[in-house]
Amino acid sequence: MKIGIVNDVPMVVEILRRALAEHPAHQLIWVAQDGVQAAEMCAWQLPDVVLMDIIMPNVDGAEATRRIMQKTPCPILLVTADISANAVKVYEALGHGALDVVTTPVMTGGNFQQGAAALIAKIEKVARMSKKVEAPAPVHKPAVIREADPSTKLVVIGASAGGPAALAELLRGLPADFPAAVVIVQHINPAFVDGMADWLQQQTALRVRVAKEGDQPLSGTVFIAGTNQHLLIKNRDVLGYVPESPQDIYHPSIDVLFHSVVQQWQGKAVGVLLTGMGRDGALGLKAMHNHKYHTIVQDQESSSVYGMPKAAAALNAATDILPVSAIAQKLVHLFN
Repeated sequence: MKIGIVNDVPMVVEILRRALAEHPAHQLIWVAQDGVQAAEMCAWQLPDVVLMDIIMPNVDGAEATRRIMQKTPCPILLVTADISANAVKVYEALGHGALDVVTTPVMTGGNFQQGAAALIAKIEKVARMSKKVEAPAPVHKPAVIREADPSTKLVVIGASAGGPAALAELLRGLPADFPAAVVIVQHINPAFVDGMADWLQQQTALRVRVAKEGDQPLSGTVFIAGTNQHLLIKNRDVLGYVPESPQDIYHPSIDVLFHSVVQQWQGKAVGVLLTGMGRDGALGLKAMHNHKYHTIVQDQESSSVYGMPKAAAALNAATDILPVSAIAQKLVHLFN
C-alpha cells in the first residue's frame, strides 16, 4: 500500500516512518510539509492513503483535505497529537472528506508499539472503506414484524467521507417542527460520535442525540449511530443495534439500516444517501426504492466524494438526485 505523509515536524515524520517500516506491505512514497505541498504531491503521485496532520503552516490539514478531495480524491487519515484540542479542525476535515482520525504514536516506553499498531489498523481500515465492494450487504432480519402506526414518519440518512458537513447543511434546513424522526448512520470513529452530535446540535433546530438500544424514533429528533455495531429498526419500530460480522466492510452499515426499514417500517419513510467513498448504502437504497419508498441521492457536484451516491445512481436507486442544499426543502415538501 502506498502511503503519503503530510506533517511539518521532522520528529513526527520519523515516528510515522518507523511505524510503517515494521509493515513491508506499506510503502512510503512521499512526505509533504504543508497542505500546499500535499495537494501537489497527490496530483503528482496519488497514494493509497494520506496521513494528514491537522495543524501546519500555510495551509492546514482541513483545507488540504478539501483541496485534495476536490482535485484528486483519495483516502485521508488524520493523524494528530491531541484530537480533543483540535476537535474543530478535525470535524472540518471530516466534513471535507477525511475518513478517520488517529492519535500520533509516541516514542516513550512501550507506548510506541501500541500507538503504531493503532495507526496501522486505521490505515488498513480506511483503505478497505475506499474499495468498491460488490458483495451484497449484510441483511439482519428480525423475527417479528408488527403493524406500525401509519402516521409515524421517518427519514434514514447514510453518509461517509464528507458527511459531517453535508449533514450539517441538510439538518440546518429542517424546521424545529419537522414532523418526522431522522436516523443517521455516519461512518466515523465511535469515539467522536458524541462530539459530532454536539456539533450538529449547534447547526440545527432539531434535537440531536446518539441512538441507544430501545429508542423510539420521535418526530423532530435526530438519532445518530453511536457504535461500530449496526444501527437498525427492530421489531416494534424501535432502534437497536446488532453485532457486525467479520465479513462486513462498513461498521456501522448504511445498507443494514436501509434494509431494516424495508423489513420493519410500516409508516412513511424516505431514504437519503449522501457523500462518501465505496458503495455502502447503494443496495439498501435500491431495496427501499423497489418497495416504493421515496429515495434521494446527493448529486456529484455537491458531494465531497461521489462514491456511494454514484453507486446508488448507477443502480437506479434514486427517486431524486439533488444538491445537498436542496434536500432539506424536498424533505419538508414530502412530509407536508
